[in-house]
Amino acid sequence: MTSLHRRIGFEIELMAPAGAGRRTLALDLAGRCGGRIRPVWHHDSEPSLVPGLGRFLHLTRGFEVLRPDGTPLCTLVDDVTLLDGLDLRAAAPAGSYRILSDDPRLLSLLARHSDPGGSLSTALDDAARLWGAKVEQHGDIHRLSDPSGATIALAAPQGGERDRPCEIVTPPISREHAARLEELLAPARDLGFTIPHEAAVHLHVDDAPFRTAHTLANVVRLFAYWREPLRAMLGTNPACRRLAPLPAALVAAVRGTPTFDELQAAAKAGELTKFFDVNLAQLFADTPIRDTVEIRILPGAITADEIVHRAALVELLLERCAEPPPIPLPPDAPDAALGELLDLAAGALSSR
Repeated sequence: MTSLHRRIGFEIELMAPAGAGRRTLALDLAGRCGGRIRPVWHHDSEPSLVPGLGRFLHLTRGFEVLRPDGTPLCTLVDDVTLLDGLDLRAAAPAGSYRILSDDPRLLSLLARHSDPGGSLSTALDDAARLWGAKVEQHGDIHRLSDPSGATIALAAPQGGERDRPCEIVTPPISREHAARLEELLAPARDLGFTIPHEAAVHLHVDDAPFRTAHTLANVVRLFAYWREPLRAMLGTNPACRRLAPLPAALVAAVRGTPTFDELQAAAKAGELTKFFDVNLAQLFADTPIRDTVEIRILPGAITADEIVHRAALVELLLERCAEPPPIPLPPDAPDAALGELLDLAAGALSSR
């Protein structure tokens, strides 16, 4: 059986069957391990239809599954990119709502002062006390404004079957990766969960090895120069959203032997965010939220063997990035490029 050697966290996008949702799987997992579930807020964003406002930031309810000793088994959250097959006109289930704002600082404050296990009618009450304001209700929407009348946040029902998308987020796994993943995926299969049309699997690997300029430059070369062969080898889902080639400024910087500072400047010039084939944003952040590099181009899967097999190929290629020779340009012919990419992985395997 294929095994992994790195400490890796996984994000696995699934879809609950009609009539079920994230809470369904959370309760099942907790029951199997003798643990419990805890509602949590999940931070996300989506494009805005309001002129002049590029995106909405929002909090949606997820569920953390805790083992009997209180350690996390996983967290189950929404993913706004999963849309296919949902009844977007469906009314919100009882208790399903979200909190919206246009400022990430306000949203973080709202998350600290609103109970994810609470109700829509009281969602903004604690935050309102901070501003000395009252929450106004307009139909199903609750609005909190500051004393000048500027909107701070909205709380609104969340319909459209948004309780069905279910992204499984694992803690970092250091050993027996397949067994740990199957502990989560077998129950999901039993309950009728499926792979969404737009699904992906994301890998979060420790970023410490990639904080040297040479290794980081090779990671950029790998995901930029070999983008199409990589996607062919891994079977990247063409329907997956929020993927993009790395910024041109960052790719241009690795044509020489850049320093880490030069790579950081190029990432800033290229407006690097997390929504690329590989998420390097935390490496360059002044105050990183987490200490990982995120590989975002694995296709959706609902068995541990599929995930671990592809993750093992990625792991070998990342090991190759740490070796002295720069990652070369691929040959023009797609078949030859795919063969040479596999040779890069095989070379890393032989050097273990």
